[in-house]
Amino acid sequence: MGLASKLNFVRDRLTECFFWTVRVVSQPQLRHCRKVLTKVASFVTTIDDIYDVHGTLDELESFTDVVQRWDLGTVENMPYYMELCFLAFYNSINEMAYETLRDHGQNILPYLRKVVRIANWANSKHIPTFQEYLENAWLSVSGHLCLVHTYFLQRTNITIEALHSLEHYHDVIRCTAKDELERGESASASAITCYMNETGAITCYMNETGCSEAMAYQHINDLIEDYWKKLNKCYVDGSPFSKHNIETAINLARISQCIYQH
Repeated sequence: MGLASKLNFVRDRLTECFFWTVRVVSQPQLRHCRKVLTKVASFVTTIDDIYDVHGTLDELESFTDVVQRWDLGTVENMPYYMELCFLAFYNSINEMAYETLRDHGQNILPYLRKVVRIANWANSKHIPTFQEYLENAWLSVSGHLCLVHTYFLQRTNITIEALHSLEHYHDVIRCTAKDELERGESASASAITCYMNETGAITCYMNETGCSEAMAYQHINDLIEDYWKKLNKCYVDGSPFSKHNIETAINLARISQCIYQH
């Protein structure tokens, strides 16, 4: 896409992004899936840097609005670097939707647009409760974005039941994303303000409960164990997704643990 060469403030992490996809989807025949997921992960890194490093508050509010509207007619007043990023992102998402409609007869654009939502707290000094943090930040770590794309890239038979579960964020998606979020204190990604990045789940919980840092970490570890149990339960008991899809979600949780803890 050439974004890294045009946006010199963006981290060029192509190899790292591909490493993630190899661990999440390792089957040799799924090379196209890895290619698209690498592109998605690269976009996540790029947009993360726009929010955390480069953009002004006014620019970020404008960018958020354009992404939510998903309308090319609204990009003309954005800075060049944002216009470039959004057009590349827009074209890539629409291309995937077109290929799925062509090959499988299913229009997945509404589902892709939903997971592209940018979670956003206003630039204020509001310290969220721990639950507020989890309910907003699990979207921003982009685990659900990866899993929804993976489902469509792997499936030849897309079911209505699975689409409904994707739209309402089945436990497989929520548990994986929250597990990923809680691996690191600063694991939140795009559109959580710098203030929120510095605060993190640990500090939110300490502020709310008055407990020590050690107790907060223990609470986070207990939650991670609970999410692992829920993921395993989905695998054993069944869900609208195939065992293969759930294994993909579990692989994402595993690579998150590898990266954030080790």
